[in-house]
This record gives sequence, structure tokens and C-alpha cells, in this order.
Amino acid sequence: MKILIANRGEIAVRVIRACREMGLPTVAVYSDCDRTARHVREAHQAFRLGPNEAARSYLDIDAILDVARRSGADAVHPGYGFLAENAAFARACREAGLTFIGPSPEAIARMGSKTAARAVAIRAGVPVVPGTERPFEPDATGEEIVRSADAVGYPLVVKAVAGGGGKGMRVVDEPTDLLAAIRTARSEAGAAFGDTSVYLERRLMRPRHIEIQLLADHFGTVVPFVERECSIQRRHQKVVEESPSISVSVALRQKLAAAAAAVARTVEYTNAGTIEFLLAGDDADGMFYFLEMNTRLQVEHSVTEMVTGLDLVHWQIRIARGERLDIDPDRALTPLGHAIECRIYAEDPDQGFMPAPGLIRALRPASGPGIRDDNGVNAGYAVPVYYDSMIAKLVAWGGSRDDAIARMSRALQEYQVLGIRTTIPFFVWLMRQTEYRGGQYDTTWLDRVMAARQGVSFNELDEGDTRLATIAAAIDTLLRTRAGSSTAGLADGPVQSLWERAARLEALRS
Repeated sequence: MKILIANRGEIAVRVIRACREMGLPTVAVYSDCDRTARHVREAHQAFRLGPNEAARSYLDIDAILDVARRSGADAVHPGYGFLAENAAFARACREAGLTFIGPSPEAIARMGSKTAARAVAIRAGVPVVPGTERPFEPDATGEEIVRSADAVGYPLVVKAVAGGGGKGMRVVDEPTDLLAAIRTARSEAGAAFGDTSVYLERRLMRPRHIEIQLLADHFGTVVPFVERECSIQRRHQKVVEESPSISVSVALRQKLAAAAAAVARTVEYTNAGTIEFLLAGDDADGMFYFLEMNTRLQVEHSVTEMVTGLDLVHWQIRIARGERLDIDPDRALTPLGHAIECRIYAEDPDQGFMPAPGLIRALRPASGPGIRDDNGVNAGYAVPVYYDSMIAKLVAWGGSRDDAIARMSRALQEYQVLGIRTTIPFFVWLMRQTEYRGGQYDTTWLDRVMAARQGVSFNELDEGDTRLATIAAAIDTLLRTRAGSSTAGLADGPVQSLWERAARLEALRS
């Protein structure tokens, strides 16, 4: 099997590594601004797709299929984002005789629509958040929409039928805000997903966001995994994920796993997927509701791998090759220790997390016991403006949640990305917050805390300190590049002391 990775950045590197471990050749694709990217260098072959704009490169189905033909690839891994949940792409791969490493086009289509997915959950006997069961027609009158909203009840959420990541979503507390929220959500959904359809859901007050990873083979076997806690969100977008959840008991875990498996079986799902639930924050019995299904590998799959010791990308490929799942269900649902993931973005947390593209002048990822760094960049790479700004995922594992937090805090202070602003200082601050450390949060907590900070800076280094860190990183990178790993000790001594001082200054950013 020769696998074309129809993606870029961190996830492309992640898939390439799995393929290399399995002895499988890989094909990378790239746009013009990614021609020197890490995933391009690490694949066996690399082919240009087109210009920088995603619509003319990573979203161009014909161009990707043409590369598959020219390279001799016989399988495609879509990663996440871009075309990963595009039923038309999965169907085009099948029609071209390519193995799509993911679910069937039919499953993607059914679960890609949030309203259709709700219907599947209901049929599977899984509770859903009260809401409208069909999207509003484009010509629906204001009167119809108001009546439907009254039936759902306030507060409510206007949600796009397609896509995710908080796009096309608006919270409505009062009836007077409803129609304006509908218009805004439709406009945003149309721009992001090419589909303006929206529907309504009751808003649960201060819920927790819990998800169940699962794998399913072509023989009817479905294996759900220990839950992931994804409640640390900023504007409906996950920024920290961990496993297991501090709010989920063993009994509730079994219920969530059974519900996730029921949904997957109802839609005849295959390969990797994730069922997302909302856990009612004020419900002592742990009442949960189906939210949606992601028909792909998740960004946060790394934490599941860390607490189970199982490689999900390996299994995606094995399932696509027709192999049977032989994972012990008890192993999949029994966490070994605790793992936390921070999504590191090229964003400036002091400027409302605005994207901060630019040249990475030096890079020193964190390492050491219990630390996993999944990144897709390198020193000398220019982070482009055209795509999602995540450059790395930092994962920390520990025997307990406290151990994992301690390791994450240490690793964040070691991690050096110089030349651009990143969210690392924000995460240093977050790991120290009492509510986070105590697990006393929900999906709305971070937005409330950020609003209360009233613009207090996460970056308190002055210009002299920044120059010091830059000099240390540049010298370190130069010596290691010229000397090679066999004489990496050249970077010790004075340069190491600069690094240590820079790291101490980084810690002050909290």
C-alpha cells in the first residue's frame, strides 16, 4: 500500500511517521507556500498541488486524484480538516480505485449533517439536546423561526448544519436577538462550509464536553475508548484536551461508550470516528446528550494513544486494509495514567488570539519524561496566512492528573519558538489556574475568565529579554545544525545558560 496524505502540517507528519513504522511508502502534497514544509521533506515523494489558497490546492479534489495517479498511490489518508469529512472526496477516491482511509461516503454524508446525525442518535436510543429536528428552509419566515424557537425554549443556540469548530454558531438568550443571530450564523456558515443551513438547540447551562473515540472494522466490531475531556474551549473551539475526564465515573464511562457504539452501529460506521456528548453540569446523575459525530481522526487523538498505548493511525490503516479489530475492549476503556494536550498556535494571546504568521527563526521543542511533541514545523519555516495556525500539539503524560499538569507546566517553559508569537505563554498561565487544576470548569469557563482578565498581558518580557532569548536560540540552532547530533555538546555551556535564563524569563509571562 502506497499512501497519499491529502493534508499538511502536523497531521501529515503524524501519518508519515505511522507509515514509516509500518514500512509503507508515502506521498506528500503541497501548495506553493508549503514547498519547504516539514511534511514535504519527510515523505518519500512530494507533488505540488497548486497556489497557496486552499480552494486551489488542499481542497482541489481533481488535483489530489491526479497526484495519486501520477505517483502510483493506491490509498489516501485525509488527516483532519480540509477534505477529511467531505463525502464527495471519499466517493471520488472510491470511484478512482483508491482506498480511502476513513469511513464510507455514505456514513460521512449522514453524520456530517448535524440534523441527520441527531436522527441517527435518536434511532440508536441515545438522548439528544432538545431542538429542531430539521434545518430551516432558506425561505422560512421570521414567524416560523420564532415559533420553533419558542418550542425549543431559551436560552438556545443557532447552529450550522455543516462543519464545526464553532463556525456558524450563535448563542441567543432573548427572543429579540433571534433573527439577527440566524442571519449572522447563516452568513458565517455559508462562507465557511458553502452551506447556509441552520437549526436550533436548547442551550445547556455550563455543560462539560466529553467525547468517545472509537474504531470500527468491516466485520461489525466496534471498540469505544476511554473518554476525552474537551471542556477547555475558547469561543467554542477546543484548546486543551485530556484523558480521562475528572468528571466521569467508571459507570458513566460505560454508558457513554455504549451510547457511542450504538450510534456507530446504527450508521454502519467503519474506521476511526468520535462521538461528542454534552454532560449536563447541574445533573448529579451524569445525564448526557449526543452532540455530533466527527467522521475522521481527531486533533486530540494523541491523548487517547498516551493513556491506552494503542496507535490509532496504525489501526486506521490496518482497518482500511481489511484487517479485523482485535483490541481488548477492556484495555481500550481502562486508562493508564493521565494525559493532557495543549494546541500550540501561531497566535498572539495579547491581541485577542489573532493569527501571528511569520518566520520561525529558532525552534526548541520540549522533551523529557512523559512528553510528546507532535509538530509540523521547523526553524526557517514561514508560517503562512492561508491555513489554520496550529503549529504543534504538546502532550504530557503522568501517573496522575497532578503529575501530568506538573509535566505540562515544565514542558511549556522549555518550549521555545522564536520569531513569531505563540499561545505558549497563555498555556503557562492556564496550567497555574486554581479552577483548572481542580477540574472546576465547563465549556464556558475559559471565556468567562478571559473576559475578567480585561486585557492583562500574557507576555511580560521586555525587548532586551526577548533579544536574549532570540540570541540563545539562534546560536543553539546554528551550532546543532553545523555540528550534527554527534557533537551536540558544543551547544552546552554559555549557550545553555542563556537558554536557562530565557526559560526563567518565559515563566514570568504568567
